Amino acid sequence: MLRYFIEFSYNGKNYFGYQIQPNENSVQEEMEKALSTILREKIKTTGAGRTDTGVHAKKIFAHFDTEQVVSGHLTHKLNSFLPPDIAVKRIFPVKDDFHARFHATYRTYEYYISLEKNPFTQDAAWQHWRKPLDVDKMNEACKILFEYEDFTSFAKLHTDNKTNLCKIYKAAWEQKGSELIFTVSANRFLRNMVRAIVGTMVEVGTGKIQPEEVRNVIENKNRNSAGTSAPAQGLYLVDVGYEF
Repeated sequence: MLRYFIEFSYNGKNYFGYQIQPNENSVQEEMEKALSTILREKIKTTGAGRTDTGVHAKKIFAHFDTEQVVSGHLTHKLNSFLPPDIAVKRIFPVKDDFHARFHATYRTYEYYISLEKNPFTQDAAWQHWRKPLDVDKMNEACKILFEYEDFTSFAKLHTDNKTNLCKIYKAAWEQKGSELIFTVSANRFLRNMVRAIVGTMVEVGTGKIQPEEVRNVIENKNRNSAGTSAPAQGLYLVDVGYEF
């Protein structure tokens, strides 16, 4: 069997995340259906991760195995079969034991907040214009994240995680015009983790809690200590790193 990597992106508005869900539309289902039709064999894909319902991906990878030698035309064919909200950038061969999920060295997400009411970003950012946000305090709180590796307080409850340990490499807010962008990079993320962090940081930004209190939130190791999860439409997976 030959193994291939797919680099692609998608708008998550119409999907219940990347991973196949019973009786729900998923990106994985669309990808496998298109590949199976083109290659005329049953194709299963393994993604770099599973995004939540409504979350987007600007850059994500998946791998699949086939007995066929894939030509360079497959990228164009696959884009023709896929719906408009999923786009393939490239398909390339890798070693037969190289894994899209387990061999990823880091993942980077961005979260977008619109600081003014914007009808054109309703499905692409959190519309948070009623209350001002103190970006300096939010960045002060971000520095606390680097002091910890157990992020149980930001993890979705009742999941099958074997560990809640993560190493965060980058976490910072930047304002560009009327948009506020949070960039966070780590070796791995827990389900709902980024949205829970954003929700907590927004509580800092509005003055509901002080930056130092984020330390207590993390040390409590209780999801109820953290803020409400930020809306899904503002979250984007923007990069996955590998040592090919």
